[in-house]
Amino acid sequence: MKNQTNIIVLNKVNKTFPLAVGGNQQVLFDITFTIKSGEFVAIMGPSGSGKSTCMNIIGALDTATSGTYELYNKDITTMTADDLATVRNEYIGFVFQNFNLLSKRTILDNVMLPLMYRGISVNDRIIRAREMLRLVGLEKFEDYYPPQLSGGMKQRVAIARALAGNPKLILADEPTGSLDSKMGNEILRFFGKLNKDMGITIIMITHEFEIAQYARRIIHIFDGHVTYDGPVPKSETILLNSEKRHKK
Repeated sequence: MKNQTNIIVLNKVNKTFPLAVGGNQQVLFDITFTIKSGEFVAIMGPSGSGKSTCMNIIGALDTATSGTYELYNKDITTMTADDLATVRNEYIGFVFQNFNLLSKRTILDNVMLPLMYRGISVNDRIIRAREMLRLVGLEKFEDYYPPQLSGGMKQRVAIARALAGNPKLILADEPTGSLDSKMGNEILRFFGKLNKDMGITIIMITHEFEIAQYARRIIHIFDGHVTYDGPVPKSETILLNSEKRHKK
């Protein structure tokens, strides 16, 4: 892509958690990579690999123990909780496996929620939310409630909500985990369309190679280390071999 700029720069990021029995456990080790604007990247690894911890740091939901992380040239590492909340609201749209919709609020209300914190008028929030529902093909369901929708429709609502704030980056955590294969593939194709047609940078967290193949680049994490960072390989064997090399 033309005019790509670095929007995410992680340099030797480490993360350590205190243990209830005393001592600490390190879960990320010198994580270093750069993501440019307009990329579609899958961060992949088995359960317990550290990919979710890495996602939390990228999403400004947590901070590194050491190392540096810059998002759009802003040093995230030293920010306060309030500053991190501002960064999340201004730059990142989140899509989660379990949708995180408010079941007692209408679909329209759910999509409008991120706009409430920006001082946008109610009328403008409604206009923007309806525009996003049209984008995901759910304009006829704005008065429905989440329990009335299928899993695939709920995830499309979650995507509309993520897009409502006009984010530069979408962070999707196991976005097809609660969906059947047909609905999951539909959502993944939609992510590809958003990336290609709108230039939105997408980072997708997954443990499945079949899902990661929808991206154009894979960052593979194993035991808290980046073991592969490059184009999507033709076979998962290449990623598994990267794990084996790490173990030696």
